[in-house]
Amino acid sequence: MARTQGEGGTALVFGASGGIGRAFADALLQKPEVTRVLGTSRDPARLAESVEPIALDVGDPLSISRAGDEIRQIAQELDLVLYCIGILHDDEHGLAPEKRVEDVDPAAVAHSFAVNALAPLLLARELAHLLPRRARCIWGNLSARVGSIGDNRMGGWYSYRASKAAQNMVTRNLAIELGRRHRGLACIALHPGTVATPLSAPFRSADAEGVVTPEEAVENLLAVIDGLTAKDTGKFFAWDGSEIPW
Repeated sequence: MARTQGEGGTALVFGASGGIGRAFADALLQKPEVTRVLGTSRDPARLAESVEPIALDVGDPLSISRAGDEIRQIAQELDLVLYCIGILHDDEHGLAPEKRVEDVDPAAVAHSFAVNALAPLLLARELAHLLPRRARCIWGNLSARVGSIGDNRMGGWYSYRASKAAQNMVTRNLAIELGRRHRGLACIALHPGTVATPLSAPFRSADAEGVVTPEEAVENLLAVIDGLTAKDTGKFFAWDGSEIPW
């Protein structure tokens, strides 16, 4: 967490009603140094009871603006912000990982970019000024190793790879700009590994080798987050703390 034990702090988890986001919210609620956990969901009724609920559909810029207004009204400062929303496949929008360039659909690509890359940028526009000016704070965007250009040796998955690469650039840009006025900030991208969530379910079973539960993924990522300093801002970290090339 951003502050040392006893000082208190406010955490905001985007996508706190399912998968990794819910596991993050649950884990943060158990931390003595965390005094408040704000969580967003398209359906706030699905959030854990102790999470302060905020309605948010990241595919809708108007919803992002409204959520920004609400968060600014209830929080004076944000010590830890985690963007845990991502989309790889979506039947409603005809989105699926493309094996060939012929499979690319413009509307599906646009939706992938809206959720994976544009939303975290718009949310930062709404809320970045709530980060403390000098105290240690974290803004973490949940990314994926397949969004690394330097690590790409397989090709395919055009929408997801490209949108996550764009999200990574957003993270890097924010780290540079926001670091000028928020001296204790670490703005970073995080790769959780392969996690047993609905996002990965069609491609790897929950009991396959190397697949971890959301709770295990969060335990790993919180260990990385707890070790971050402002010197780490603008970097891309895997679940084990190793740095991933952009």
